[in-house]
Amino acid sequence: MKERIQKLLSRAGYGSRREIERMVNAGEILVNGHRAESGQAIDENDQVTLRGQRLHLSSRIHATHKVLMYHKPAGEMCTLSDPEGRPTVFDNLPKIRAGRWIMIGRLDINTDGLLLFTTDGELANKLMHPSSEIEREYACRVMGQVDNEMLIRLQEGVELEDGKANFIRIKDAGGEGLNHWYHVVLAEGRNREVRRLWESQGVKISRLIRVRYGNLMLPRYLRSGHYKELEVRELRKLYGLVDMQFEDGSDFNAERPERSSRPSRSSGGPRPGAAAKPAESGRRGVIGGSHPSSRRASLARPASPAGAGGGKRPPSPRGRSR
Repeated sequence: MKERIQKLLSRAGYGSRREIERMVNAGEILVNGHRAESGQAIDENDQVTLRGQRLHLSSRIHATHKVLMYHKPAGEMCTLSDPEGRPTVFDNLPKIRAGRWIMIGRLDINTDGLLLFTTDGELANKLMHPSSEIEREYACRVMGQVDNEMLIRLQEGVELEDGKANFIRIKDAGGEGLNHWYHVVLAEGRNREVRRLWESQGVKISRLIRVRYGNLMLPRYLRSGHYKELEVRELRKLYGLVDMQFEDGSDFNAERPERSSRPSRSSGGPRPGAAAKPAESGRRGVIGGSHPSSRRASLARPASPAGAGGGKRPPSPRGRSR
């Protein structure tokens, strides 16, 4: 069965749909000796070349895909290469024979925390697409005076230069003075959105850590600069979050993960890391794990916090602005 070239090459792990479309428009892809067109229908039997190299679509499409959780340290760039020679998140990833690592979203250079990579471009596209409304949770250390009215405004929505934005939930995670932490949840990934929302209220973020993406929590044992490859059970739940089935050669039918209404509790702080290497599993699993910077806390206003088993934005109440 033929598919659009962006979808098929993305599914084979050659990049996200947007990246494939850029390659097509730049004339870097040929199909059966002719320049490819955006939206062209192809299948795995077509001869496709990318920058002069023949693509082995059949073996790539039927290969088992991988997903990595990486604990990005502050100071690393979310890019394949940096013209200024600064370290990038790709420097620390393991080498793979089939496919390439596709970054799911990004974090700015001063933000650390959970970053996902996959060899499945279709999964990456769905996890990043705004229509999926996948939740991202951040721990924020806020500098400045924060009152309840400010927190309500941030949840109801404020106007930024690129449109209205808001936090779905805000949780006071404790601390005093310049060491006061909040946990905030978004269902989109605009550039520097968390920082810009806080700055719109006259306060600044002195530290920002992404602690959750969808139903994946940053594990306590995963040190900065280290990565962990997801196991089959975790992959099935992640794929189910965006209504996809993880193909591992078995007859298992992926089920959509159940949501939990119980907020996570944890303590401590992220441990400093060294050069990236695989992390050993601790007692807490990735899905349903916890992050050190969160504490037992109260919400700024009534809301139902999503547990680690959820990951999608809950339906908005009628009449509430987004």
